[in-house]
Amino acid sequence: MKILVTGVKGQLGHDVVQELERRGIGTVGVDIDEMDITDRDSVDKVIREASPDAVIHCAAYTAVDAAEENEELCRKVNADGPRNIARVCRELDIKMMQISTDYVFDGQGERPWEPDDACRPCSVYGQTKYEGELAVRELLDKYFIVRIAWVFGINGKNFVKTMLNLSKTHDTVRVVNDQFGSPTYTYDLAKLLADMVVTDKYGIYHATNEGVCSWYEFACAIFREAGVKMNVIPVTTEEYGAKASRPANSRMSKEKLTENGFQKLPEWRDALRRYIVEWKQQTC
Repeated sequence: MKILVTGVKGQLGHDVVQELERRGIGTVGVDIDEMDITDRDSVDKVIREASPDAVIHCAAYTAVDAAEENEELCRKVNADGPRNIARVCRELDIKMMQISTDYVFDGQGERPWEPDDACRPCSVYGQTKYEGELAVRELLDKYFIVRIAWVFGINGKNFVKTMLNLSKTHDTVRVVNDQFGSPTYTYDLAKLLADMVVTDKYGIYHATNEGVCSWYEFACAIFREAGVKMNVIPVTTEEYGAKASRPANSRMSKEKLTENGFQKLPEWRDALRRYIVEWKQQTC
């Protein structure tokens, strides 16, 4: 089997390639230098030459605040990009895995979102990712849409690295305490995606590490696990004042995973502990 993975310079794409290679699966990793997903001809040429059995599409425009001022570019990457890939996958009759996000929901309420719940994005980023989902669903039958949230990995930028870097220059940090979700370690997530892509159990899934916390609670856990002293001040979303709207409720139900024979990811605190160990090994 051969799988083409997009966004290999990012956290998830990097770990997905590593996991597939550990399993002895033929892998073609691409990023914008090898395949510009916004260019239909580029996508067509690269995928046809690679002739994979599946595409795992990890590449995305993820700068949530910047997206509010760069809607056209964000849409080209997050909506047109998946459409370009899905079009070729349909023509070649190969399966596609589209990585999506909790931002497709409006973030209201407290119950976990189910995969089939209505999507009502409240930001440019969320809207364009939802449009990407719709494109895949419109063009393909053999697709996985996997919604993830609060991702952290060794390769690339993330909240954990931001907090630890701030601790080098600050003794106090303000963190939002009224948004709730589940941190997700790309190392764990990559294993699940590798398990999933070799099957024909298509559909929409949610995949995060188990457990729920606020960003404030997550930050406190990061400093505690890293052995760093930091004064963490909880603030509301309104007090923090981000440009783009964030979902207050990013809880997502993962029951569909077990219903289809897949294992849920470990608890997020366990994942964070393992990540900090790996981070320290790389930074020492």
